[in-house]
Amino acid sequence: MIQLVTFGIVIDDLHFADGTTHLNILGGGGPQTAWGMAAALGTGESVGIVADVGADLNEQHLAPLINAGVNLAGLRVVDRPTPYAHQLIAPDGTRVHQWVIEPALFDQPLDQTLPPTYQDARGLHWGLHPENPRVEFGAYLTAQGKQISLETYTPTPRPLAAHKFTRLMQACRVFSPNWAEACALTGKSERHSLIATFRAAGCRILALRRGAEGVEVWDFEQGQAVYVPALPIDVIDPVGAGNALCGALLATLDQGIERAACHGVVAASYLLEQIGLPSQLPLATDYQKRLDQALALLQPL
Repeated sequence: MIQLVTFGIVIDDLHFADGTTHLNILGGGGPQTAWGMAAALGTGESVGIVADVGADLNEQHLAPLINAGVNLAGLRVVDRPTPYAHQLIAPDGTRVHQWVIEPALFDQPLDQTLPPTYQDARGLHWGLHPENPRVEFGAYLTAQGKQISLETYTPTPRPLAAHKFTRLMQACRVFSPNWAEACALTGKSERHSLIATFRAAGCRILALRRGAEGVEVWDFEQGQAVYVPALPIDVIDPVGAGNALCGALLATLDQGIERAACHGVVAASYLLEQIGLPSQLPLATDYQKRLDQALALLQPL
């Protein structure tokens, strides 16, 4: 039974600051999130992905998801190319996303968006543009008791109006911006003031991604917060690490935010140390070793 669903596939061309390029890479948030979910659970058998793709997407692109056991019944082949983008990656790991072929919106009625085998999923995650978040889909699913996790993928040019910010927080259980996105959304750059703004807006769980510094997870409902530093690895490619973190965190949220945050950091570590998705899920022994390391580094806030 499919319990976790994520959305979106994009074919990426990665352009690094040293002039190297990696073309035709499976990306777009959905695959990395699904891989993170599967890695945290040790299998992708309860994980599904929804996306409209073109005939240009082939089995070679999908091999990492197939090898992870992720269910692909939510992929719909349409009469247009798969969304396609350039990722321009700076020396500090920040990146600029440039669309070549933009995706269509997916926020349709539930029975038109999810295949029948995905309808009973308990957790769903996707990325959004915070200025035009189209939160109706998330609000609809949240009202049904689903655990919705939303991730921003670009800073806003100005803080969101209070009513829009509150509406966004109410449309999900987990909200996950990176530091720059959180500052832009709130208009705050001082950490305590920023956190207080999310709490006041009705945010339930804030997963604040801090890049090389790791992640802070704030459960405002339970009055609990933790910090997990990033694991010490050789970073090759930052693209998709935040997606994998979000996927693993949502997949293990029922274990409590301490373990969920650690699972997120572990899943992200595998994405960081190579180009694109790993071809296989990690060995259980290696994953457990990294999880133990993350748990040892965990700090209450």
